[in-house]
Amino acid sequence: MSELSLTILPETVDDAVAIERLHERTFGPGRLAKSAYRLREGHDHSPDLSFTARIGTLLVGSVRLSTIRIGDTPALLLGPLTVEPPFRQHGIGKALIARALAEAKARGHRLVVLVGDEPYYGRLGFKMIPKGQAKMPGPVDPARLLVCELTKGAFKGVSGPIRPDWSA
Repeated sequence: MSELSLTILPETVDDAVAIERLHERTFGPGRLAKSAYRLREGHDHSPDLSFTARIGTLLVGSVRLSTIRIGDTPALLLGPLTVEPPFRQHGIGKALIARALAEAKARGHRLVVLVGDEPYYGRLGFKMIPKGQAKMPGPVDPARLLVCELTKGAFKGVSGPIRPDWSA
């Protein structure tokens, strides 16, 4: 995939239906029972920190960020991140994450959390949260709970339950 053919754009309200259909196709109905989905339930993502990937006019990927708290510390939850299966393995997911993290950092955010595989997300700056330092509601494999410091040392001393940030 050449860089010229891929465009990363801020998500718009007009993208909502296409993104939901993309989530349905890629994650299936079981997605709604996952802890990260449950955490976002009733708490909208941040449109100014959410992006789409397009090849021409075709939407091929999406990433969203939502405001959360870890204990009393503000943070962001990355996800869902999804790319249409035929377009995977071309760096689209990485491009979406890079754009979202850069925008979050530019807007003064310091921490981003996600549930995912460290071998993939570690290349993008995420590391495993030490067991017990932060806890998602519902069942989550602690080895898959990852954090990215957008500011060096931002996670030092941070601990507690992860919950939606209703004040944001």
